[in-house]
Amino acid sequence: MKKLAFPRELRLLTPEEFKTVFKQPQRAGSPYFTILAQPNTLDFPRLGLAVPKKQIKLAVGRNRFKRLVRETFRLRQHKLPHCDFVVIAKKGASELSNEELHKQLERSWQRLSRRLRN
Repeated sequence: MKKLAFPRELRLLTPEEFKTVFKQPQRAGSPYFTILAQPNTLDFPRLGLAVPKKQIKLAVGRNRFKRLVRETFRLRQHKLPHCDFVVIAKKGASELSNEELHKQLERSWQRLSRRLRN
């Protein structure tokens, strides 16, 4: 059975790691968020989050958004290609219900995975 954890090694931590993803990334998303992806040389995918206060005002909303993104990534990590991903929140993301945000994230992960594997 595969371990579905989210350890530190699966996170983008430094500004340099984020900058590499922002250079000519593959994109997928919805009106509420954008997912950027760039292939990496590692044997696993990594995740970075960008949730600006300007887009989601309250800390409660930003934390909820990050928690849901991390959870969908954690559950899909073994199906994702070996890429670095950055999820950027947009206005209105905090107004979605947990279920609706989860559905939109799942759709975007699938779309991006198909595009990166081709």
